[in-house]
Amino acid sequence: MKWQGINEFVAVAETHSFSLAAKNLNLSTAQVSRQISALEKRLQVKLFYRTTRKVSLTQEAQLFYQHCRNLLDGLDIAEQAISNLQSSPQGKIKLTAPVTYGEQKILPLVNDFVSLYSDIEVTTELTNHRVDLIDGGFDVAIRLGQLQDSTLIAKQLSQRSNYVCASEAYLQKYGEAHSVSELKQHNCLLGTRDYWRFIESGKEKSLRVKGNLRCNSGMALVDAALKDIGIVQLPDYYVQSYIESGQLMTILDQFREPAEGIWAVYPQNRYLSPKIRLLIDHLAAHLQ
Repeated sequence: MKWQGINEFVAVAETHSFSLAAKNLNLSTAQVSRQISALEKRLQVKLFYRTTRKVSLTQEAQLFYQHCRNLLDGLDIAEQAISNLQSSPQGKIKLTAPVTYGEQKILPLVNDFVSLYSDIEVTTELTNHRVDLIDGGFDVAIRLGQLQDSTLIAKQLSQRSNYVCASEAYLQKYGEAHSVSELKQHNCLLGTRDYWRFIESGKEKSLRVKGNLRCNSGMALVDAALKDIGIVQLPDYYVQSYIESGQLMTILDQFREPAEGIWAVYPQNRYLSPKIRLLIDHLAAHLQ
C-alpha cells in the first residue's frame, strides 16, 4: 500500500504536469489524478498547487519528492543488479542530439553500439532545439558549446573549433582578410546568427557581418563557399575535410576562439544505469 501513488507523484513532480506524467507512465490523466488524491489523503498533506496553467510542489512535497526519488532510484539499481547477473546489458535508451552533428558523428557510433549490444534498443531524435530531458523522456542529450542548464550532469565527449574559410578562387578575386574588421569588406555567408565570434587582444569579440546569402543549413553554406560565393565561419566537422583537401582555405586563424566542449548530459536526479554509462563511454572513446 505504501508504494501506491509514488510513481505518479514523482512523475508529476518532475514534469510539473498531470498530462505529461500520465503520458510518460502510459496512464490516463484521470488515473494519475486519482492516485495523487489518494496519496494526499493517506499522507494528510497537500502535495501540489494546481492552476489551469501550472502545477507546482508544496513545501512538504519538495521534501517528500527527494526521498521518493531516492527510493525509485534504489529500486532501479536493485533490478539492474539482478539483470546484470542474468544477462548482458539490455533495455531502452532515448537520446537526442543536434541534427548535423548527430548525422555525421553520433548516429554512426550509435549504430556500432547497437551492433555490439543487440539487447539494447536506442531511439535517437535529432533536433537543433534545446529540448527538456524530463518532459521529453530522454535519458541523455548531446550538447555543443556552452552549457546553459546547471541542473544537468555533464561528461565531455570531445571538442570543436570554429574555422573562418573560403575557396582559393574567392580569396584570389577579393583578397584575404588579415584582421577581423576587414570582414566587413567581404561577402560573409550567414547561418542562424548575424555575428561571428573571435578572440582579439585576449578578449572575446562578436562581429556583426553581412552577406547576400543566409541559410540555417551548415552544409548549404559549405556548398556556397566551395562555389566561390563568400566566406563562412563553421565548426570543424563541416569544413575539416575540405580544408585538408585544399578546397577551402582558412583565414584569421590567430583570432580563432578556443575549442568548445561537446557534452553528454543527463538529469542529476536520474540513476545512470549501466546501459547508459556504456553508451556514453562508447561515444567518448570514439569521439576523442
